[in-house]
Amino acid sequence: LQAQACAAYERFEFHRVVQAMQNFCSEDLGAFYLDILKDRLYTTAADSRPRRAAQNALHHILQSITRLMAPVLSFTAEEIWRLTSGRADDTVMIHGWHALPESVEDEAALLSRWQALREVKSSVQKVLEELRVAGKIGSSLAAEVILRAPGEAHDLLASLGDDLRFLLIVSGVRLERAEAASTVHVEAQPSTHRKCARCWHYRADVGAHPGHPELCGRCHANLFGSGECRTHA
Repeated sequence: LQAQACAAYERFEFHRVVQAMQNFCSEDLGAFYLDILKDRLYTTAADSRPRRAAQNALHHILQSITRLMAPVLSFTAEEIWRLTSGRADDTVMIHGWHALPESVEDEAALLSRWQALREVKSSVQKVLEELRVAGKIGSSLAAEVILRAPGEAHDLLASLGDDLRFLLIVSGVRLERAEAASTVHVEAQPSTHRKCARCWHYRADVGAHPGHPELCGRCHANLFGSGECRTHA
């Protein structure tokens, strides 16, 4: 987004900047990234590495977007800047573009990887919507999915480990290799497990700790133990 917007500003194509930011905020952030990230923000331990990493990413996103919108949404950008900086004497108008952290991965490969994951997520959402319309589930967390994927697609999904269920926003995922298939096949069913009162995931280990019968195992670990490990979602 930042590279695209900066290039548009250089050509004085302000309408393209607005369009790019609108698409980014509604599609990439609202409909994808933030929808997934909220579980990490709400359920992991307050000072844990997963939650701090999420907050760090949000800081860089906000810094970049606020500076990019300043030339076309000056009053909004100024309000955001003063609120986040905590300084009434500071202004976004004297700051340059935000310096984003350098990625350790090849950018093109990273974008291609996540585009493929988003396509799988879109397929899963369609199947979950069918369950929802049929009245079998309410939230997507009430469902578990089975994914049968060929070669590279299977390896890509498997690389996320348990984080795959957080990406798909479901309570459970069973991933199977299907070499004869050409695309990822998706099946979904309502979970038969109890719902955790804290994270709203349906898990077999809800009630495993007698002192907190309403919690699942990971919520108990996040509140009273060493916390959970999150690497991708």
